Amino acid sequence: MTTQEFVNKFYPFAKQCEDETGLSAIATLTQAALESGWGNSIPGNMFFGIKADKNWTGKKQLLKTTEVFKSVNRENWKLWFTSGGRELISVKENYKVKNGISYDLFIVRTFFRAYDSPAESFKDHYTFFVKNSRYKDALTVKNDYNKFFEEIHEAGYATGVNYSNTLKGIATKIIQFIPV
Repeated sequence: MTTQEFVNKFYPFAKQCEDETGLSAIATLTQAALESGWGNSIPGNMFFGIKADKNWTGKKQLLKTTEVFKSVNRENWKLWFTSGGRELISVKENYKVKNGISYDLFIVRTFFRAYDSPAESFKDHYTFFVKNSRYKDALTVKNDYNKFFEEIHEAGYATGVNYSNTLKGIATKIIQFIPV
């Protein structure tokens, strides 16, 4: 799906969320683009890669994913991945070094949320931030998508080392196709 096709198809869901919550439609649409591979991978209408933790009461699905964590915590992460219905597939130790810190790459199967429609997924995206206090700082900048990206990355939304910068790059592509 091209950037324009993605925006045309899914911007209405992001805009509706913005109108209801104040969270930037660009922020929402950008995360949906990254987390779903521009709409090419949306099993169970899951656009945001939100895991189905023990508190999730909705539909869920077991999917394969990658996680990146600091190497110093390797044994703790291995234990975490093998508990709670998760399956550790492989670990690539010292996968990446950034600023003198070594990171490991974990391939795992874990439970993710599933939805009946894209609209339900987009709505739950905002609800997820509201229900998790670690994102309170992000919600104070919810109308500034670049700051929002930095805050959710800092709070641990994704384990990718360059997550917020990747989102910023995608946002510059998306903005070109946002209807005025």
